[in-house]
Amino acid sequence: MINFFRNLWFRDPSEPITYINETAVRIRAGFLLAIPLYMGLTLFDVGYGSHWIVDGNTAADSGDTDFDGHIVYTAEMIRRTYDYTAQTLVLFYGLFEMIAGMFVSTSRLSPTIWLASYLSRSQPEIWKPLNPKRMAWAIGASMITICLIFFNPVPVAHVINDLFGAELPTEESFMPFWIPVYGVWICIGFMWAEVTLGFCVGCKLHALLVKLGIFKEECDACNNIDWDAIAKRAAAKQAQQKADQQD
Repeated sequence: MINFFRNLWFRDPSEPITYINETAVRIRAGFLLAIPLYMGLTLFDVGYGSHWIVDGNTAADSGDTDFDGHIVYTAEMIRRTYDYTAQTLVLFYGLFEMIAGMFVSTSRLSPTIWLASYLSRSQPEIWKPLNPKRMAWAIGASMITICLIFFNPVPVAHVINDLFGAELPTEESFMPFWIPVYGVWICIGFMWAEVTLGFCVGCKLHALLVKLGIFKEECDACNNIDWDAIAKRAAAKQAQQKADQQD
């Protein structure tokens, strides 16, 4: 328990290259998957739900029918207005979680890291370097920022117009609806792959950038080579070959 409070999901926070427990990372991703799912439901309601609130108590038979023979009713309707305060708060929390996981010091501020580390304490550790995960969380932070802009177009437009002299509209959203929709689906897909398959898209992208020479990083596989074990196997193989020759 002492090691849990001292290290959380880190193998050793004081190591030159920081390693984290992949098991805890996947548990945490399962918790955070709720955020893009919530945003997806919100966007579905906004894009495909009814834009009117109908007062059923005022519905009355007009005495007319349409071309298909359906009875036409009259009723009082109110145009829906959308308040994204709750969604904005959830997104800011998600942005905090993405950034908090990138550094050892800020990780201790994350409730999901504490919970995931605690739940994974009795499971086998799978140590992976932190840097590739930073790439994954940076992608998540970018998608969250896109959703924040979509849900708060007026204040964002005012800020951009004031800082850069742009002329973004302040009466309506300047971001096409399909951008956050596709972003949410991509985010759900990435996190689902992380939780269920252990496949980290951000980590693969980080590995590609290392291979291209954009990132300078040591080889994790080389760092994890157990040279003592290799020497023992080589010695055992040589001993076996000598024994076979003597026979």
